[in-house]
Amino acid sequence: MIAGRRRVPDLHRKVAVLCAAFLGVSQSASAEDWPHYGRDAGGTRYSPLEQIDRSNVAELDIAWRFRTGELGQDAEQGDNLTFEATPVLWRGTLYISTGFGTAIAIDAASGGEVWHFDSRVPRDIGFAEVTSRGVTVWEDPDRDDNDACKARVYLGNIVGGLYALDAVTGKLCTDFGEQGVVDLHADARPRELGQYAITSPPAVANDRIIVGSAIGDNSAVGLERGIVRALDARSGQVRWIWDPIPTDPDDPAYATWISGVEETGGANAWPPLSVDVANGLVFVPTGAPSPDFFGGQREGDNAYANSLVALSVESGEVVWHRQLVHHDVWDYDLPAQPLLVELEKDGQRYSAVVQATKMGMVFVFDRLTGEPIYPIEERPVPQGGIAGERLSPTQPFSTLPSLVSHAAITEDDAYGFLYFDKRGCRKKIASLRSEGIYTPPTIGGTLLNPGYAGGSNWGGLAWDPSSQTVIATVLELPMWVRLTPREEAQKQMDAGTYDWQGYTEMDGTPYVLNRGTLLSALDVPCTKPPWGKLVALDLGSGEIAWERPIGTIQDIAPAPVPNVELGVPLIGGAIVTASGLVFVAATFDDYLRAFDVATGEELWKGRLPAGGQATPMTYSIDGRQYVVIAAGGHGGAGTTRGDYVVAFAVRD
Repeated sequence: MIAGRRRVPDLHRKVAVLCAAFLGVSQSASAEDWPHYGRDAGGTRYSPLEQIDRSNVAELDIAWRFRTGELGQDAEQGDNLTFEATPVLWRGTLYISTGFGTAIAIDAASGGEVWHFDSRVPRDIGFAEVTSRGVTVWEDPDRDDNDACKARVYLGNIVGGLYALDAVTGKLCTDFGEQGVVDLHADARPRELGQYAITSPPAVANDRIIVGSAIGDNSAVGLERGIVRALDARSGQVRWIWDPIPTDPDDPAYATWISGVEETGGANAWPPLSVDVANGLVFVPTGAPSPDFFGGQREGDNAYANSLVALSVESGEVVWHRQLVHHDVWDYDLPAQPLLVELEKDGQRYSAVVQATKMGMVFVFDRLTGEPIYPIEERPVPQGGIAGERLSPTQPFSTLPSLVSHAAITEDDAYGFLYFDKRGCRKKIASLRSEGIYTPPTIGGTLLNPGYAGGSNWGGLAWDPSSQTVIATVLELPMWVRLTPREEAQKQMDAGTYDWQGYTEMDGTPYVLNRGTLLSALDVPCTKPPWGKLVALDLGSGEIAWERPIGTIQDIAPAPVPNVELGVPLIGGAIVTASGLVFVAATFDDYLRAFDVATGEELWKGRLPAGGQATPMTYSIDGRQYVVIAAGGHGGAGTTRGDYVVAFAVRD
């Protein structure tokens, strides 16, 4: 079942530098480290390192490159492989994962392989998605330094397995679960293998591993349940389970479900979770109940779904929750890791949690009480959905400025590189209903602005504490959705006239689904650029400090089109350093870039061997600072494919 290999590394070469990184108890990190997906348990993606700064960032060059060997070869869905992982650092070693469930340890100074573990994901079946955003490292304070599994690497894979590996050797920690693995798929009302996955690294809180899941959307009403589990970090035993679909009539959220609490699935937490260890809270961003685009079988607001939920680390009980989308029929999951920060506003200091959303809205709450620090307004939204649907008359709007437009898309907004391109876009826009954000899905077709891929997506936010600013990668790309009555769709299929673009079954509903990005005949977005932006939002003043387009069309446009920086689509996030730099790849051209955090000015860009649809990280070893990015491309987006981990440093 398991394959592994190792070479003997000098893993403890940096003990003197890194001994402060006891991840199991304090969740703290020395300045040189990057021990969590978001660097700290609160996902700030802020590093105090300053060696690379405005004066020398232009001298960055590739220090080493590592190849994982994973290109989706011999896999039925190899073309859908993505490489979205952010490495974590423990005692001089980087740990990273691939979409098909491989964990790899890399020497952080040389880029050489330390060990390699393959969880043997089946390659002959279909998957909802083929990705992994990283692994989690936990150090057991009750074991001696020379004990096996003193430090553990937790790897989730796309068939719902959670593995515990010795951080030094890569061997299974056989005291965890069944010989080193817990099958999380088995207890979540499973359907077919490959539709329930662990795509984000688990959270760690003291001696507990807390994990959500990713679920294949829209194939049916009765999908897997989106349960969140806390496991004992040593044994893998379940300590508590929380289900975002409330089945207890005494639960206050139960009353917001008129129907569907037994039949519906989903509402799962697929992004990384955040932990406030000091206050014993884990923050869970949840998604839409199934299916995303029709809610006739789940009438009501559907509380706990599409919500930011604070759970007790000890018991899993709900401490507070805030629903940010009522009765979601737009696939507006909460897609980003909650950001835990210390915020100063109007002379007051708050322990805050900040949530980015696909709607481009940013919500800020008191971490302990859930009270909004910036007010939230319930505003009327478009009505008149399809038969069988009961929409919410209002939706919550943040009073912070939106990172994207919420306006209706009209024919006047049509864009194209060529005349016929623009004319085709005008026709497409004219054929679709568009009344701005929260326009409901229709039989004739609806334009969603923002689209179901964001706004903000899993790239989330990075924090600059000196300016009280969050940095967001933002997608401004309208998308369309159409629901067709099942009998009518079948007639079209029989006649050979059915449009199969973005088809999904939605079994158990009266409709089938089609959806996609609003593109021209040249596969160019039908609305004007920028389609990808970098935005700085000042949470002290509540104003956008700056925004700028990011990315050129160098690697995505036909050869005759001039290579200009329009601001191209993007997938991934940014990081911030104390020296005032923002590092980000994400765009559909193959570059890692550095920007001035104060102004948004581009200071440097380095060419990548493949698409950087991931979030970078930074660390220091032997007195040298590195910036590392996974460069493997994104199968679904069609960016340049590869299997690289690339480290940049200032030239010697």
